[in-house]
Amino acid sequence: MSTTKIIYGLYGDDDLLLDGVKQLRKKGIDIAEVYTPFPVHGLDKAMGLKESRMSEFAFCYGALGLTIACLLTWYTMNHDWAQNIGGKPSFTWAENMPAFMPIMFELTVFCAAHLMSITFFILNRTFPGQKAQNPDPRTTDDKFLIEVANQDYDKVKEILIATGVEEITVKNVEDEKAD
Repeated sequence: MSTTKIIYGLYGDDDLLLDGVKQLRKKGIDIAEVYTPFPVHGLDKAMGLKESRMSEFAFCYGALGLTIACLLTWYTMNHDWAQNIGGKPSFTWAENMPAFMPIMFELTVFCAAHLMSITFFILNRTFPGQKAQNPDPRTTDDKFLIEVANQDYDKVKEILIATGVEEITVKNVEDEKAD
């Protein structure tokens, strides 16, 4: 068993938090996580995080919804139950496609929105029933927290104080690794 020292710096303002993140990164200190009650503009760039691929997921889910809509309208209106509605023959799907636009739009948005929500919950491990992962419940209300693991405590403390931290907490965590 080894011990990991985790240092938490609690801020009351998002600008001070952003400055703290920048100062820690400038000094070469790795930040494990940052907890905020709302999205902070520029925080991902300041932490050096790579760009999210969620937009690629959104496009794929939208394309899936559009494909389902096209297949559904073709199957129901041309293949399975072809009808002459309002004098419009249903010989081919392409001839009647303008009438299917609302369905295609709605299923595209429906699939993209719902599947994106599910993907977001899974990737962030915030799905229903998941135990809360934030170390301080005040981060869901009005405080901002920086988490730094296994770094020089004195150096981190000095930087945090210089950037206007309100509170510093140190926690020792036992790592259980099977040898």
